[in-house]
Amino acid sequence: MPDGLILARHPSIAEEALRGLRASPKTLPPKLFYDAAGCELFGRITELPEYYPTRTELALLAGRAHEMVADVPEGASLIEYGASQEAKAVFLFAALAKAGRPARAYVPIDVAEAALLDLQARMRSSHAGLSVYPIAGDFTARLVLPTEVRGLARLGFFPGSTIGNMDVPEAESFLRTARATLSEGSSFLIGVDLRKDPGVLVPAYDDSAGVTAAFNLNLLVRLNREAGADFELSEFRHRAVWNDAESRIEMHLVSLSAQTVRIAGQNIAFDAGETIHTENSYKHSIDGFVQLATRAGWRAERVWVDGHELFSVHLLRG
Repeated sequence: MPDGLILARHPSIAEEALRGLRASPKTLPPKLFYDAAGCELFGRITELPEYYPTRTELALLAGRAHEMVADVPEGASLIEYGASQEAKAVFLFAALAKAGRPARAYVPIDVAEAALLDLQARMRSSHAGLSVYPIAGDFTARLVLPTEVRGLARLGFFPGSTIGNMDVPEAESFLRTARATLSEGSSFLIGVDLRKDPGVLVPAYDDSAGVTAAFNLNLLVRLNREAGADFELSEFRHRAVWNDAESRIEMHLVSLSAQTVRIAGQNIAFDAGETIHTENSYKHSIDGFVQLATRAGWRAERVWVDGHELFSVHLLRG
């Protein structure tokens, strides 16, 4: 198989959008955030002073990656879910190389095709001995891995607390599916954001510079461009709220007036104040996530937590 981009089948942007916008309440799937502009905006979010998850997880990886890969054999493949860039995976590759057990293959999986091709080019330059097989598609679905990695030990990697975008049944389903993809005996490293004071949480999703608002509104820009929609951006506003009962941050786009929007030839009516629920970010306890992973068939081996108890990285075994 060529060392190129594997395209997994998934519904069109218009199909995904109409499914959510015809529902009550209205929703859009967060994977639609990640066109080229969305990836760039999310990169800016990760550098904001209010947004603690990325810098906290990076610090954990920088200091503890050697422990996280201690049992990974030489010549393994790293399967990264939601990998539009390699900034976190490189800590694992470096730790394996330093231990004399370099990885042989890297399979980044994401919906952002352009970002995956850029990642592949960078990795070819920076890690010449590593084969890179990007898969463009929905990483929550059962995936067929490249034939070249099927005989290799597998380390799954799902950083960034992206599992928090799934409700508990979805997260359990994803973990079961990932276990089937990675196969029995594999390891899985997962970044999990922790419950904390809403005074810390809310600003991380509604920053003073308005970058997260631009990221959320870019969903509508994308639908206008790719799904034949006619959203007026000035008629929608970003909102982030903490839902304590559900232990999650919610992101919404609020309609500022009663209006009708066309998308892919279909009319979608909005009341004034009605919202499109665009993302959840669930915050877990350590014990709660261990129980979730156990129900999905994984065995919890270790967990690393920063000194302020903001963020955790879990090591699971299949």
